[in-house]
Amino acid sequence: MQKRLLLWCLLFLLAAGTSWAQRPSFRIARLKYGGGGDWYANKTSLPNLISFCNRELKANIAPQEETVEPGSPELLDYPFVHMTGHGNVIFTEAEVQNLRKYLTGGGFLHIDDNYGLDKFARREMKKVFPELDFIELPFNHPVYHQKFDFPRGLPKIHEHDNKPPQGFGIIYQGRLVCYYSYECDLGNGWEDQSVHNDPAEKHQAALRMGANLISYALTNF
Repeated sequence: MQKRLLLWCLLFLLAAGTSWAQRPSFRIARLKYGGGGDWYANKTSLPNLISFCNRELKANIAPQEETVEPGSPELLDYPFVHMTGHGNVIFTEAEVQNLRKYLTGGGFLHIDDNYGLDKFARREMKKVFPELDFIELPFNHPVYHQKFDFPRGLPKIHEHDNKPPQGFGIIYQGRLVCYYSYECDLGNGWEDQSVHNDPAEKHQAALRMGANLISYALTNF
């Protein structure tokens, strides 16, 4: 896993310095979890984020997302995995072990609460890292200061409970392995603007924060 991540990082850095067309360097994936929650929500979000990263970061990501289950050996093929939805999440014991292997081996999971995911995501991630808790990341954390600068942390995309957006992380041996965006609806902001009628500035802010997550995942492991 570490060798694979080193290769992804090298390809990412090489792609950022070139302008010629080439085969995609890597793919990113959406997590298809069990439990009944709508893991498939925000259908246009990841293709839009990929397009933005390929344009702004010269990242050379395959244009279409993949779908991967948490227990699949193919999970280890992706440097960045996105998880979203509104409802229940259940990881089996085998999925817990595979997710831990993936994350401790250099992988990166972004969980985006699409409103209603919070208690389920926290419960299941506690199975993956029983010794660790989500902590709120300070605004000076590098994830907020990649190509795009977010001095006040996550942008607020959609309002639900009149709470500020919060970015939480699971830190394993000094490395951010899982980033959890809460009260933000980051993935909604990645979607086609016509889906939620978001103003252009919110759409751009969401995409820029998403690009920071991918950039961080590919250069910090």
